Amino acid sequence: MRHLIDITDFSVEEITELLDLADDMIANPRRYADSQRGKILATLFFEPSTRTRLSFESAMLSMGGSVLGFSSADSSSTAKGESLTDTIRTVGCYCDIIAMRHPKEGAPMAGSLRSTVPIINAGDGGHNHPTQTLTDLLTIRREKGRMDHMVVGLCGDLKFGRTVHSLIGAMSRYEGVSFVLISPPELRVPAYITRDLADRGIPFTEVETMEEVMPELDILYMTRVQRERFFNEADYIRLKDTYILDPEKLRAAKKDMSILHPLPRVNEIAVSVDDDPRAVYFRQVRNGRFVRMALITKLLKEAEQA
Repeated sequence: MRHLIDITDFSVEEITELLDLADDMIANPRRYADSQRGKILATLFFEPSTRTRLSFESAMLSMGGSVLGFSSADSSSTAKGESLTDTIRTVGCYCDIIAMRHPKEGAPMAGSLRSTVPIINAGDGGHNHPTQTLTDLLTIRREKGRMDHMVVGLCGDLKFGRTVHSLIGAMSRYEGVSFVLISPPELRVPAYITRDLADRGIPFTEVETMEEVMPELDILYMTRVQRERFFNEADYIRLKDTYILDPEKLRAAKKDMSILHPLPRVNEIAVSVDDDPRAVYFRQVRNGRFVRMALITKLLKEAEQA
């Protein structure tokens, strides 16, 4: 059974095929309007979500399929003490594919070991978020026309930011990509990620201010400081306003730089930036529906052929 737990579960060639399919779905939505009729997606969200859960539901409904599931652990039998694997095996009796979000790192992987249907990791704690990464890759390709030879800046909470971890893993496989990691010392990218980049000879720099690197960036990927990941409220309050992107800071940026954000936004991007043509984060949200349509299509097709 094929699952998507980590973005590296798919080869670069498979990702290209997925993005090509998503592009075709954007251009020709009616062609796919009934492509998953009779299929059921279960959304098992043990942690709150707006964009990811709704984009999965929208993706399946856009292809004529159906959706069932829950949006918090409190509304599932987990609250009664049911194990994760029992929940997965039970729900697998009611659906054809599962999208799962969980606050614990590794939970989707554990669930996939006993699942009878494909599982898509919709975010596991501060670890990975591969479908957001597919959304990011589609957005970058549509905005820049390429995936290689660019400088990617990632700013904010790089320690707990699962979207950041997944994006680095994906973009590091393309030729000529280098990373600029912008964060306070307390929120730096985990050492296992920077060690991997160093071992593979992939260029990266770690800095504490976006102003010093703004002119060199082709992509600026902003993230919020995630209150829910902190163990100490005082640390969150001290760090939450470290980076705020505003029109003044953008004066030094390239005219064709693209600003991405996985959302939700708190205050790390001023609302006045929204009208800047370089701000693509709401187009990024729209792309998420189509890339998830493509992913569901791929995994269901492979499940039928297994």
